[in-house]
Amino acid sequence: MKAELTKEFRQEWIEYVYGLQDTICKALEAEDGRALFKEDVWQRGENGKGGGGRSRVMENGNVFEKAGVNVSAVYGHITEEMRRVLNLAAPEAAAATGGTWFACGISLVLHPYNPFVPTTHANWRYFEAHDNEGNVSRRWFGGGADLTPCYLFEEDVVHFHSTLKKAIDPFGAHLYPLYKKQCDAYFTNTHRSNEMRGVGGVFYDHLYLNDEEEVKRLTAFQKANGDAFLEAYLPIVKKRKNTSFDRENKIWQEIRRGRYVEFNLIHDRGTLFGLKTNGRTESILMSLPPTVRFVYNYEPEPGSLEDQLLQVCKHPREWIDL
Repeated sequence: MKAELTKEFRQEWIEYVYGLQDTICKALEAEDGRALFKEDVWQRGENGKGGGGRSRVMENGNVFEKAGVNVSAVYGHITEEMRRVLNLAAPEAAAATGGTWFACGISLVLHPYNPFVPTTHANWRYFEAHDNEGNVSRRWFGGGADLTPCYLFEEDVVHFHSTLKKAIDPFGAHLYPLYKKQCDAYFTNTHRSNEMRGVGGVFYDHLYLNDEEEVKRLTAFQKANGDAFLEAYLPIVKKRKNTSFDRENKIWQEIRRGRYVEFNLIHDRGTLFGLKTNGRTESILMSLPPTVRFVYNYEPEPGSLEDQLLQVCKHPREWIDL
């Protein structure tokens, strides 16, 4: 692939994710009404010879107990550890080992204070692998968004999924069902008898940019997903943020946050990739909630509101008509 075209595209994508970070942070600050994001600009490697990023974290707000929206554009040599990680994530990338890599993306996790407002996670990323001569041997997009409520409001889940589907449908009616299924499979605590951590969304990876036509189509697809996030999530926040709750609701929220922590530290590819490739630990672990609870062998009362949520985590559903 021509180096000048790759460089031009890379810069376009970098500018997009930084702009999306600004848009999302501004909207979240407005919704919270009190807390503001603190910004941390960082560099990777000696004298920034590895790229860097811009982490933004908001804490102790009216609505968001903790919210992180991070952007990074980083690069380096493909080490033996990177070789192993790449082979686990994408066997096709094995031929790229021995060269260099570049990755740029935006990742966010929002942990609301009110247990009736769902947690959400999203990321949209781009990755390049280069051979020993510096030529791009593989490049691809990945990403998605998912919803993790503590209490089930079906209309909220339908809205979230419907908005994501609306963004994806112009690129193929078959894509939402596929990526919804992949999301259900991925965001699952397999060590908990295949219990999902939430109610899913969409998840995709290794969307290869093999020619300029695919570059145009998949870039538009990736941006459509990123641009749809606020429309998918904020109406749910507005509807639920003033719902009354008690200590028992908060305890259940912290128990469900425990499942979130388990998934991120045991299964999440992004977390493992970052920690095993000398990533920035503070930015990687910003996804963890501020308070969490692990209760031995806890089971909610059958038929309770808490149990209703647990059942849909154990038995994934189709939320919208296809």
